[in-house]
Amino acid sequence: MSGSELSPAAIERLERTGRRWEYATTAWNVLEATISIATGLLASSLALVAFGLDSTIEVFASLVVLWHLRGDDETTDPRRARRAMRLLAIAFGLLGLYLVGDSIHGLVSRTEARTSPLGMVFLAATVIIMFVFAWAKRRTGLALGNRPLIANARMAAIDGLLAAGILLALGLDAWLGWWWADPVAAGVVAIITLNEARELASGELDLLS
Repeated sequence: MSGSELSPAAIERLERTGRRWEYATTAWNVLEATISIATGLLASSLALVAFGLDSTIEVFASLVVLWHLRGDDETTDPRRARRAMRLLAIAFGLLGLYLVGDSIHGLVSRTEARTSPLGMVFLAATVIIMFVFAWAKRRTGLALGNRPLIANARMAAIDGLLAAGILLALGLDAWLGWWWADPVAAGVVAIITLNEARELASGELDLLS
Protein backbone atom coordinates (compact mmCIF):
# COMPACT_ATOMS: atom_id res chain seq x y z
CA MET A 1 0.00 0.00 0.00
CA SER A 2 1.42 3.37 -1.01
CA GLY A 3 0.97 6.70 0.73
CA SER A 4 -1.78 7.78 -1.71
CA GLU A 5 -3.93 4.76 -0.68
CA LEU A 6 -3.68 5.40 3.06
CA SER A 7 -6.18 7.24 5.21
CA PRO A 8 -5.14 10.67 6.54
CA ALA A 9 -4.92 9.21 10.05
CA ALA A 10 -2.63 6.40 8.86
CA ILE A 11 -0.45 8.87 6.97
CA GLU A 12 -0.15 11.09 10.04
CA ARG A 13 0.78 8.09 12.19
CA LEU A 14 3.44 6.92 9.72
CA GLU A 15 4.86 10.42 9.40
CA ARG A 16 5.18 10.63 13.19
CA THR A 17 6.98 7.29 13.13
CA GLY A 18 9.28 8.53 10.38
CA ARG A 19 10.08 11.70 12.33
CA ARG A 20 10.88 9.65 15.46
CA TRP A 21 13.34 7.53 13.52
CA GLU A 22 14.94 10.63 12.02
CA TYR A 23 15.26 12.26 15.46
CA ALA A 24 16.85 9.06 16.78
CA THR A 25 19.23 8.94 13.79
CA THR A 26 20.18 12.58 14.24
CA ALA A 27 20.88 12.12 17.95
CA TRP A 28 23.02 9.04 17.31
CA ASN A 29 24.93 10.75 14.51
CA VAL A 30 25.75 13.70 16.77
CA LEU A 31 27.08 11.25 19.36
CA GLU A 32 28.82 9.33 16.57
CA ALA A 33 30.58 12.43 15.30
CA THR A 34 31.70 13.50 18.77
CA ILE A 35 33.10 10.12 19.84
CA SER A 36 34.62 9.21 16.47
CA ILE A 37 36.45 12.51 16.05
CA ALA A 38 37.66 12.55 19.68
CA THR A 39 38.92 8.95 19.65
CA GLY A 40 40.34 9.40 16.15
CA LEU A 41 42.39 12.42 17.17
CA LEU A 42 43.67 10.62 20.26
CA ALA A 43 44.67 7.54 18.22
CA SER A 44 45.84 9.50 15.13
CA SER A 45 43.28 7.52 13.12
CA LEU A 46 42.28 9.12 9.83
CA ALA A 47 39.49 6.58 9.46
CA LEU A 48 37.81 7.44 12.75
CA VAL A 49 38.10 11.19 12.15
CA ALA A 50 36.70 10.76 8.64
CA PHE A 51 33.85 8.66 10.00
CA GLY A 52 33.01 11.39 12.49
CA LEU A 53 32.99 14.05 9.79
CA ASP A 54 30.83 11.80 7.63
CA SER A 55 28.33 11.73 10.49
CA THR A 56 27.88 15.50 10.24
CA ILE A 57 26.74 15.09 6.62
CA GLU A 58 24.26 12.45 7.75
CA VAL A 59 22.88 14.87 10.35
CA PHE A 60 22.22 17.28 7.49
CA ALA A 61 20.50 14.51 5.50
CA SER A 62 18.23 13.68 8.43
CA LEU A 63 17.30 17.34 8.83
CA VAL A 64 16.37 17.44 5.12
CA VAL A 65 14.06 14.45 5.58
CA LEU A 66 12.49 15.99 8.70
CA TRP A 67 11.85 19.16 6.70
CA HIS A 68 10.18 17.11 3.98
CA LEU A 69 8.05 15.11 6.45
CA ARG A 70 6.70 18.34 7.95
CA GLY A 71 5.44 19.53 4.57
CA ASP A 72 2.87 18.28 2.10
CA ASP A 73 3.24 14.78 0.69
CA GLU A 74 4.63 14.10 -2.78
CA THR A 75 1.24 13.90 -4.44
CA THR A 76 0.29 17.44 -3.40
CA ASP A 77 3.74 19.03 -3.60
CA PRO A 78 6.08 17.05 -5.88
CA ARG A 79 8.51 19.99 -6.08
CA ARG A 80 9.17 19.73 -2.36
CA ALA A 81 10.09 16.06 -2.78
CA ARG A 82 12.37 16.88 -5.73
CA ARG A 83 14.15 19.56 -3.72
CA ALA A 84 14.64 17.09 -0.86
CA MET A 85 16.02 14.47 -3.26
CA ARG A 86 18.45 16.99 -4.77
CA LEU A 87 19.68 17.96 -1.30
CA LEU A 88 20.15 14.28 -0.43
CA ALA A 89 22.06 13.74 -3.69
CA ILE A 90 24.36 16.63 -2.72
CA ALA A 91 24.87 15.07 0.73
CA PHE A 92 25.72 11.69 -0.83
CA GLY A 93 28.07 13.39 -3.29
CA LEU A 94 29.92 15.38 -0.63
CA LEU A 95 30.30 12.26 1.48
CA GLY A 96 31.62 10.24 -1.46
CA LEU A 97 34.12 12.91 -2.50
CA TYR A 98 35.36 13.28 1.04
CA LEU A 99 35.87 9.53 1.34
CA VAL A 100 37.76 9.45 -1.97
CA GLY A 101 40.10 12.20 -0.74
CA ASP A 102 40.55 10.51 2.62
CA SER A 103 41.27 7.16 0.98
CA ILE A 104 43.89 8.60 -1.37
CA HIS A 105 45.50 10.59 1.43
CA GLY A 106 45.68 7.49 3.62
CA LEU A 107 47.35 5.43 0.88
CA VAL A 108 49.86 8.15 -0.04
CA SER A 109 50.77 9.14 3.52
CA ARG A 110 50.84 5.52 4.84
CA THR A 111 49.44 6.84 8.09
CA GLU A 112 49.34 4.10 10.73
CA ALA A 113 46.80 4.57 13.49
CA ARG A 114 47.16 3.43 17.08
CA THR A 115 44.62 0.96 18.39
CA SER A 116 41.49 2.60 19.82
CA PRO A 117 39.43 0.07 21.84
CA LEU A 118 36.71 2.64 22.60
CA GLY A 119 36.49 3.62 18.94
CA MET A 120 36.23 -0.02 17.85
CA VAL A 121 33.50 -0.81 20.39
CA PHE A 122 31.54 2.24 19.28
CA LEU A 123 31.91 1.26 15.61
CA ALA A 124 30.56 -2.22 16.41
CA ALA A 125 27.53 -0.66 18.10
CA THR A 126 27.06 1.70 15.15
CA VAL A 127 26.93 -1.21 12.68
CA ILE A 128 23.98 -2.75 14.53
CA ILE A 129 22.14 0.50 15.24
CA MET A 130 22.46 1.90 11.72
CA PHE A 131 21.14 -1.26 10.09
CA VAL A 132 18.16 -1.16 12.47
CA PHE A 133 17.57 2.50 11.56
CA ALA A 134 17.91 1.71 7.84
CA TRP A 135 15.38 -1.13 8.05
CA ALA A 136 12.87 0.90 10.07
CA LYS A 137 13.11 4.02 7.89
CA ARG A 138 12.86 2.07 4.64
CA ARG A 139 9.80 0.20 5.96
CA THR A 140 8.12 3.46 6.98
CA GLY A 141 9.16 5.21 3.78
CA LEU A 142 7.77 2.43 1.59
CA ALA A 143 4.46 2.51 3.48
CA LEU A 144 4.25 6.26 2.91
CA GLY A 145 5.68 6.23 -0.61
CA ASN A 146 8.14 8.83 0.70
CA ARG A 147 11.28 8.83 -1.48
CA PRO A 148 13.45 11.13 0.68
CA LEU A 149 12.86 8.91 3.72
CA ILE A 150 13.78 5.80 1.71
CA ALA A 151 16.87 7.54 0.35
CA ASN A 152 17.90 8.44 3.89
CA ALA A 153 17.42 4.79 4.87
CA ARG A 154 19.98 3.92 2.19
CA MET A 155 22.35 6.47 3.69
CA ALA A 156 21.93 4.84 7.11
CA ALA A 157 22.75 1.47 5.55
CA ILE A 158 25.86 2.95 3.93
CA ASP A 159 26.85 4.37 7.30
CA GLY A 160 26.54 0.88 8.78
CA LEU A 161 28.66 -0.56 5.96
CA LEU A 162 31.24 2.18 6.43
CA ALA A 163 31.40 1.49 10.18
CA ALA A 164 31.83 -2.25 9.48
CA GLY A 165 34.56 -1.56 6.92
CA ILE A 166 36.47 0.78 9.22
CA LEU A 167 36.08 -1.64 12.13
CA LEU A 168 37.49 -4.46 10.00
CA ALA A 169 40.29 -2.23 8.72
CA LEU A 170 41.27 -1.10 12.22
CA GLY A 171 41.27 -4.72 13.35
CA LEU A 172 43.46 -5.84 10.44
CA ASP A 173 45.81 -2.93 11.06
CA ALA A 174 46.04 -3.66 14.80
CA TRP A 175 46.42 -7.44 14.52
CA LEU A 176 48.21 -7.96 11.20
CA GLY A 177 49.78 -4.58 10.50
CA TRP A 178 47.79 -4.12 7.29
CA TRP A 179 47.87 -0.31 7.30
CA TRP A 180 46.41 -0.10 3.79
CA ALA A 181 43.15 -1.87 4.73
CA ASP A 182 41.76 1.34 6.26
CA PRO A 183 41.99 3.59 3.15
CA VAL A 184 40.95 0.75 0.82
CA ALA A 185 37.75 0.18 2.85
CA ALA A 186 36.97 3.90 2.69
CA GLY A 187 37.56 3.88 -1.07
CA VAL A 188 35.10 1.03 -1.66
CA VAL A 189 32.38 2.80 0.32
CA ALA A 190 33.18 6.04 -1.56
CA ILE A 191 32.45 4.36 -4.90
CA ILE A 192 29.11 3.05 -3.61
CA THR A 193 28.21 6.45 -2.18
CA LEU A 194 29.07 8.40 -5.34
CA ASN A 195 26.95 6.00 -7.40
CA GLU A 196 24.03 6.63 -5.04
CA ALA A 197 24.50 10.39 -5.49
CA ARG A 198 24.56 10.04 -9.28
CA GLU A 199 21.40 7.95 -9.36
CA LEU A 200 19.56 10.26 -6.96
CA ALA A 201 20.55 13.35 -8.96
CA SER A 202 19.57 11.80 -12.29
CA GLY A 203 16.36 10.22 -11.02
CA GLU A 204 17.50 6.74 -12.07
CA LEU A 205 17.15 5.25 -8.61
CA ASP A 206 13.84 3.41 -8.18
CA LEU A 207 13.47 3.82 -4.44
CA LEU A 208 9.98 2.37 -4.30
CA SER A 209 10.96 -1.05 -5.64
